[in-house]
Amino acid sequence: MRWTRDNLDQIQELTLNHVQLAILPIVLSFVLAIPLGWLANRNRVLRSIVVTGGSLLYTIPSLPLFVILPTIIPTRVLDDTNLVVALTIYGVAIMARSAADALASVDRSTIDASTAVGYSTAARFFRVELPLAGPVLLAGIRVVSVSTIALVSVGVIIGSENLGYFFQNGKQRGILEEVVVGIVISLLLALVFDVIIVALGRVLMPWNRPGKGGTPRSRKRVAVPGAESQLVTASPGGA
Repeated sequence: MRWTRDNLDQIQELTLNHVQLAILPIVLSFVLAIPLGWLANRNRVLRSIVVTGGSLLYTIPSLPLFVILPTIIPTRVLDDTNLVVALTIYGVAIMARSAADALASVDRSTIDASTAVGYSTAARFFRVELPLAGPVLLAGIRVVSVSTIALVSVGVIIGSENLGYFFQNGKQRGILEEVVVGIVISLLLALVFDVIIVALGRVLMPWNRPGKGGTPRSRKRVAVPGAESQLVTASPGGA
């Protein structure tokens, strides 16, 4: 543990940098995937384009992507912005399909009922479809979170300061403890991010919390503005 004690400041600095580099791509992936998921549910052709396009994007090797991006956006190869954009692309590639599946999981009768009682298209999406798609979206963003935490380390090859430095430097110098520290902290960060996302999901989706009997509440009553006596009974996630 001597190496760890002697390098606590560097461990702290690189851990914070790693977190900062991971947060923005995770948030952007979620935000950008929602409209893509909505488009994918308009018809089969759009769904095929979104899902297939996402799969193709995820197959692009990271190093060539880092080199290509500066020719598309006004950045340098060694700029952290390249890493953030690349991680966002990979995140959207994963999240777009999850968003499409999430919105498709909302029960059609619930959508029809919300339309019948007066919801506009936008209100229906934000107040009925999106909330009920929440559990599946949550599962998708958890996968994106873990993937992003792992991929941030690849950025060390373009000079990004993150936990990947410990893998590279430890291997070059033959310091096993340095490599292990990088691995352990990366795993802990992935766990912390996952716990935070789950906690946010419970706060933002109270209808999905376990009931007294230990099972999720399977039904939700959605009040209709201006029509207090009319309620839409919905099943979160289409269950």
